[in-house]
Formats: sequence, structure tokens, C-alpha cells
Amino acid sequence: DSTRLILHAKAQDTILSLAAEAGSVEDLELEDVMKVGYRDIRCVESGGPEPGVGCAGRGVITSINFLEEEGAYDDVDYVSYD
Repeated sequence: DSTRLILHAKAQDTILSLAAEAGSVEDLELEDVMKVGYRDIRCVESGGPEPGVGCAGRGVITSINFLEEEGAYDDVDYVSYD
């Protein structure tokens, strides 16, 4: 949602939805979840569980851990969480 303007209104799959399709986050690559938009800004959406089904915070933690393990924060000047 917050990345749509940067990505020129392209919808983006979330880490959690892609992990659910693949089986787990261990089955994903950084290139699967990251899209590059305006001025080469890299965008990732973490996603979350269906309302009333799980803990949204757990989804964010899972996503951040995945991004750290895959080196997503290497060579970036600024990170914004929304």
C-alpha cells in the first residue's frame, strides 16, 4: 500500500503471501520480494495474517528477519517502516 506511488501504482506481493505459496520464507530469495521503483528506491511489503487469525507483529518480525538474513539492509542509506 505505501509503496504503490513509488512503484508507479504496481501492486506488490508481500513477503508473507509469497512465503505461504512457497512453503516458508526459507524458500524465498530477496529478488522474489523486492521491487525497484522511482529513483531506484527498493520496496518490500511484509504483509500480515488475515484479520482475527494471527498476530500482525509476528509477520513484521518474520519479514525483518528475512530481510536481514538476505542482506537487504546492506548498502542502503535510509530505511523507512510504514
